[in-house]
Amino acid sequence: MSASEEDSSGALETVETAGPADTGSDTAAPEAAAEPRFAEVNPPDGNARAATLHLTGADNTVTSAAGPFGLGVLNAAAAWLAGCQGQCPPRVPARIRVVVFAADHGIAARGVSARAADTTRELADALASGSGPVATAAEAAGATVRVVDVGVTGGDGGFALGHGSEPIDIADALTEADTLAAVRAGIAVADAEIDSGTDLLVAGDLGVGATTPAAALIAAMTGTEPVAVVGRGSGIDERGWAAKTTAIRDALRRAKPHLADPLALLRTTGGADIAALTGFLAQAAARRTPVVLGGLPVCSAAMLADELAPGTREWLLAASTSTEPAHELALEHLNRAPLLDLRLGGDSGTADAGVVATLPLLTTTVRALAG
Repeated sequence: MSASEEDSSGALETVETAGPADTGSDTAAPEAAAEPRFAEVNPPDGNARAATLHLTGADNTVTSAAGPFGLGVLNAAAAWLAGCQGQCPPRVPARIRVVVFAADHGIAARGVSARAADTTRELADALASGSGPVATAAEAAGATVRVVDVGVTGGDGGFALGHGSEPIDIADALTEADTLAAVRAGIAVADAEIDSGTDLLVAGDLGVGATTPAAALIAAMTGTEPVAVVGRGSGIDERGWAAKTTAIRDALRRAKPHLADPLALLRTTGGADIAALTGFLAQAAARRTPVVLGGLPVCSAAMLADELAPGTREWLLAASTSTEPAHELALEHLNRAPLLDLRLGGDSGTADAGVVATLPLLTTTVRALAG
């Protein structure tokens, strides 16, 4: 199967990095002359959510906390989807799409990842060709995959900046123009996916070193000390942990003057993938499309998206816990209780694969309610 074709079962689709969904065109990167503006984010349908909780017995109308279906915490996920869809019982999503934004991070050169700093392109190409744990999990879940290159070094696709971010401990991650271009790329991808019929999105990230800017952003927005947000990410040793802690400490110093400005935080402390995810999540919420959150970089983007488009958080589902301490802080900030306690790994590819693997639980629950 080529990178732009769907197999006959529709189980897995891999799209060339950066190309607009299913069109085969190579749209030029959006102009970044003005800051993006999002439509007002309206909340999901509270009546549909409440009706679904009542249907499952999760509103304490039955003796068993698990409800008459015995679904336990899955009731809450079904109710969330019902609210997003505006109906009870919820329907099984017709088109589930895993959208992964890829970018290099200059801070990876500091030894903050167990992966080599120049392997993001290799990982993105493998995923786009249908290889790797995310692709495998998506195929099993009946979802399709799209990889969007927004900041991989040497990338030349429609949304690609062509370069990664600068090291955030000593320089701004991106220029203002690149920050806005990446946010607009995320908006454009969300619009393309929703216009093509996607009714459940899964947001993912792929970038060596990405958990470092993500943790720095979360620390900045929650007022947390560096040592309290540093995780093992891709499996770093003690030396890597020390390098990561130092990098986050120095990045925080540069971020603190910009705490009231989400776009400035993205410029100084983020990266092209996190900026694109921010636009993607905010636009999906503005267009009333539910999103399942991937790993730590996605959660940092969710916090920024909720600042740019208040109410975005209500359209987001946290699938699981993570081994990254910053992940728990982000979910607490967003008031998103994780559905499961799988303690997924911090590496973006590993965590996102675990998130995608939970999708059958959600769709099975919805089918049980419909039956």
